[in-house]
Amino acid sequence: QVQLVESGGGLVQAGGSLRLSCAASGRTFSSSAMGWFRQAPGNEREFVAAISWSGGTTYYADSVKGRFTISRDNAKSTLFLQMNSLKPDDTAAYYCAAKRPGSIYANQLPASYTNWGQGTQVTVSS
Repeated sequence: QVQLVESGGGLVQAGGSLRLSCAASGRTFSSSAMGWFRQAPGNEREFVAAISWSGGTTYYADSVKGRFTISRDNAKSTLFLQMNSLKPDDTAAYYCAAKRPGSIYANQLPASYTNWGQGTQVTVSS
């Protein structure tokens, strides 16, 4: 069972940048597609970005396309989310998620991810 720990959240002004990290334990990180999701108070959890096992394929929500970049370092079992040009609407708790080992293709469906981190808060002030 992989464990995921997010870091890098914080308070930033609109237009600023943050880089989230997600450290994974265990030896199965490189065989799993990964994703980032977010949830604002009163809202459902929504898809942000996803990446295949190799990093060769990425997907983004329309709301973050061109501003956010998902990447991974399989040697260090770490997932990243570079967030630029942040907007107040980006304020949310951000969660990284892993699909089960061997599920190498990413998608946007939260139900297809089997392991979740505890979340890191991102707050963007106007």
